[in-house]
Amino acid sequence: MAYVASFFAGVGGIDLGFAQTGVFETVYANEFDKYPAHTFEANFPNIHVDVRDIHEVQNNEVPDVDVIVGGFPCQAFSIAGYRQGFDDEKGRGELFFELIRMVESHRPRVAFFENVKNLVSHDNGNTFRVICEQLDLLGYHYTYQVLNAMNYGNMAQNRERIYIVAFRDEEDYARFHWPLPVPLETSVRDIIDFDNPVDEKYYYTEGKYKGNIYHELVIATQNDDINNPAIYQWRRKYVRQNKSGVVPTLTANQGEGGHNVCLVKTRTGIRKMTPRECFNTQGFPEDFVLPNDLSDAKLYKQAGNSVCVPVIRRIAENIAIAIGERDVIIAEEHNQIPLADNA
Repeated sequence: MAYVASFFAGVGGIDLGFAQTGVFETVYANEFDKYPAHTFEANFPNIHVDVRDIHEVQNNEVPDVDVIVGGFPCQAFSIAGYRQGFDDEKGRGELFFELIRMVESHRPRVAFFENVKNLVSHDNGNTFRVICEQLDLLGYHYTYQVLNAMNYGNMAQNRERIYIVAFRDEEDYARFHWPLPVPLETSVRDIIDFDNPVDEKYYYTEGKYKGNIYHELVIATQNDDINNPAIYQWRRKYVRQNKSGVVPTLTANQGEGGHNVCLVKTRTGIRKMTPRECFNTQGFPEDFVLPNDLSDAKLYKQAGNSVCVPVIRRIAENIAIAIGERDVIIAEEHNQIPLADNA
């Protein structure tokens, strides 16, 4: 068993993906927001999440582990945000250096980071260059890939994220390979219920919202084929149909109404996706607990801020092989993307 310390842990999507390999176990988690921390604890009952600001966490308060993981805050680098990077006025950009502080102190065998794909191009590549330099200074050997959930996780969501895997030992690094693409066999009907009614609060009806949203939705979805359904988004002034046959990238503001909210036409009416359907879209299992004492808005935000669990699991499987914790390579992993293509 390899032990994991998780930072910016959210609801535990990265931890779940690693745990699903049967090789990794999270023994420490830090998450500043008490609401996703609550969801984390509901699903990892043996973990009491440290909800302090990471700046307050002393190095010696974190156990020595084999792996440090962190989906450090991405809003500062996101295409959907202001892209301020390390200069983000809320201080979210510099939180990466707190993560590096933990890696430097504990020297884990593996460090794993996740972020938005725009991290690579932000500030003409300078932001990502600084991140790589920090890993170089620590003597870590690293590789990175931008992977889409629909191509690497068999999930019907168009979600591109950058994943960085860094190894302390060069031998481990040399044994690591990125997973190959897999066919998309999951459809939106596997993650969204188009046939049965849900709570009326999720439906769009005449007069329920200001303006002409409902009227625009009726027109936009009038030719929708319920047997081959589409996903729609309200774009402030118009409705856009997603023609790719998958859910657009979930965002943290999914539950706030208005701009970018994913909408579906079902047999029972036009509605937004439920929080459970959003977690389904991220590949969380049906038995993943969504605490009933949290509002929908909180749950939508948690889903949007999380990760595609099946993508994490596939990467974690290959990390397990690289560090010798798993000897048998499952059939789909026989052909791998060589490091030379992406390091």
